[in-house]
Amino acid sequence: MVEIERAAGDGCRSAGVRGGYTVRCGDRLAARLASLVLIACAGSVSAQPQAAWPERPIRVIVPVPAGGTPDVVARLVVAPMAARLGQPMVVDNRGGAGGLIGAEVAAKAIPDGYTLFLSSPGPLAILPHLQKKAAYDPLRDFVPIGLISSGPFLLIAHPSLPAKSVSELLALARAQPGRLDYASAGNGAANHLAMELFKSMAGVNLSHVPYKGAPQAVADVLAGQVPMMFNSIAPVASFIKSGRVRVLGISSAARSPQLPDVPTIAESGVPGYASTTWFGLLAPARTPRAIVERLNGVLAAVVQSPELRAQLEAQGHDPAGGTSEAFGRWLKEEFQKYAAVVKQSGARID
Repeated sequence: MVEIERAAGDGCRSAGVRGGYTVRCGDRLAARLASLVLIACAGSVSAQPQAAWPERPIRVIVPVPAGGTPDVVARLVVAPMAARLGQPMVVDNRGGAGGLIGAEVAAKAIPDGYTLFLSSPGPLAILPHLQKKAAYDPLRDFVPIGLISSGPFLLIAHPSLPAKSVSELLALARAQPGRLDYASAGNGAANHLAMELFKSMAGVNLSHVPYKGAPQAVADVLAGQVPMMFNSIAPVASFIKSGRVRVLGISSAARSPQLPDVPTIAESGVPGYASTTWFGLLAPARTPRAIVERLNGVLAAVVQSPELRAQLEAQGHDPAGGTSEAFGRWLKEEFQKYAAVVKQSGARID
């Protein structure tokens, strides 16, 4: 222990121990010298290098079962991100309740950069307007990292449904109000609201059959248990080619370059209709800004790489990227947009 003492002969008025130093106070010169030593000590402590991040694997919560489009996108993105970060990124599928379960787990995770959340509109922009008792606030409990991609839905139907177009479906639904069912990935999922918006704008009554994820819903449409649903392009592309399902229309405002012969719903009897999905990466609120910025930089580089752009486009999605602030603004706009859609459509958790 180092002692800083006054000159011999002067009386000492106080003494104390600070940061490993004993300070025996006397005249003003000694006191000032003691203060300088303490400041230097504190500076040397604060200057110690912080632990490097990441030092261990990173968990990426995806609020759908394995095989759903968010899961596919997550696995496309995390592999190249992990290579750049030098640590594994592990997908943790937490399906159920339209994404509510996974979102709650992610929102309550320790904000240390080792738990991330890959989400579609459902848990962040739709479900809070349908489920008032959600245990998280999407705008308060998450910090945006970056937007990954966006893309349309296909309105698909089992061949047994006696409708080969949107206009024929509308005629059938109006002749049998409430008797036709549709499947979705769950209450509050993006494809649930896409159909609710369709119902509202077309003035038809269809009955909702929610599932715990898109793969289960698609399986029952393939089996003819439920006649139709909205779904992303990639998971059903092979079933369309084999004739196991029929495409009635696409939800985007314009036709897709991948499916130029598929008419939009807007041009098929529901003017002005458009609904798309998107995927973004987030972290729990209070995650250190330096970590968020590094993740954003890595994500942006990965999304704009030729390899991943081609893979996302093969999924029917347009690559995005951009800053975390831009994604935050997008999320707020989507939140407000779906608030209006929910109110207009009368959609609710059923």
